[in-house]
Amino acid sequence: MSAKITYTKQGDYYLPNLKLPEQAPREIGIWGQRRRRYLKEHHKILYYNLLTSCKLIDHLADINEEAEMHSLLVNQLAEQEGVTEQLKADDQMLWVQRMNNIRNRASEIVNAELIYT
Repeated sequence: MSAKITYTKQGDYYLPNLKLPEQAPREIGIWGQRRRRYLKEHHKILYYNLLTSCKLIDHLADINEEAEMHSLLVNQLAEQEGVTEQLKADDQMLWVQRMNNIRNRASEIVNAELIYT
């Protein structure tokens, strides 16, 4: 394997022209972005290892797919607590309060289980 390395002069130094291989584009949603920010701020070694091995995008996309449990949790908790369309029609403010509470709890669960681990 003899790959020719080219250099670019930056000031008094020659720096190698390095490029990461092309990756297939994958969707990274809000949960993947939160995981990226967490890794970058609190687990820098893991973040840079994933980045340089070209596995970061796949990791973040997988986290984002797993975090789809957020909507499932919201639906299940709403069903368990009796937050229905009938409640929405009868008392909108109570429905909004309960749904906000349920969404916040589901977000806490996803954060604890996927994002901050």
